[in-house]
Amino acid sequence: MNERAALDVVGGLVAGAGDDAAVVDDTVFTIDMLHETTDFPAGTTRYTAGWRSVGASLSDVAAMGADATAAVGVYGAPDFDEDGLRAYVEGALDVCEAVGAEYVGGDLDGHDEFTVATAAIGRTDDPVRRDGASPGDALVVTGTLGRTAAAMERFDSGDVERANELFRFEPRVRAGRALAGHATAMMDSSDGLARSLHQLAEASDCGFAVDGDSVPVAEELRDVVEDPLDTAVTYGEDFELVATVPESAVGVVRAESDVPLSIVGEVTASGVTLDGEPLADRGWTH
Repeated sequence: MNERAALDVVGGLVAGAGDDAAVVDDTVFTIDMLHETTDFPAGTTRYTAGWRSVGASLSDVAAMGADATAAVGVYGAPDFDEDGLRAYVEGALDVCEAVGAEYVGGDLDGHDEFTVATAAIGRTDDPVRRDGASPGDALVVTGTLGRTAAAMERFDSGDVERANELFRFEPRVRAGRALAGHATAMMDSSDGLARSLHQLAEASDCGFAVDGDSVPVAEELRDVVEDPLDTAVTYGEDFELVATVPESAVGVVRAESDVPLSIVGEVTASGVTLDGEPLADRGWTH
């Protein structure tokens, strides 16, 4: 499916669509669907699948600057596998515990392929949306980029234990809370930094200039691909936060964040560039 085209259709019908999560009063709500053929490469354990799928929804909550409250999941598979189901739920429980949320259940069904749908809720009275970036703001990202690309390389090479470790990420809920109140725009990097910047640019009617030397490329990626920077910027599925922050607030956010925060560029009037050259709208395709 062409997700961007589909989102354009939904955005034309649903008022308020377009951010990482919906906001109703002070409640943040999001839902995701993941499939074995597109999201869980061969060798992905059910524990990792539980962690990653629920983590993806919790990441959307983080991207709104909200506290994570709870998550649920729908688990569909061709056959009943008690050990697999137990491992999935354990992964879901553990990722929720990591960010101070609760996994509170869900639904089970048969399906032609292993498929999960997860939903998460959070709470904030001051959500950070995508449409507030202004020229002169600093462009920042949490953590490192390229972790998922490195995991995929290891799945392909047969190092599934390390691949599963890399595939499990901690949703940046605490960092999102640190950014809330300071960030002018924010989203997560599930589609990759390049695509995220194009989405933010469209929402905020602005541009971005990225400094390649400042992009925090994951060390795990550097030894397994020919062009680590390009992969880190375009691959996606890292679930880090991408935000714009007034330069005067960067120090405060860094002090409050539980993970490193890198300034990778700045907001400009128009265009999206990397080291002065146009940065194409490339990223993860669902």
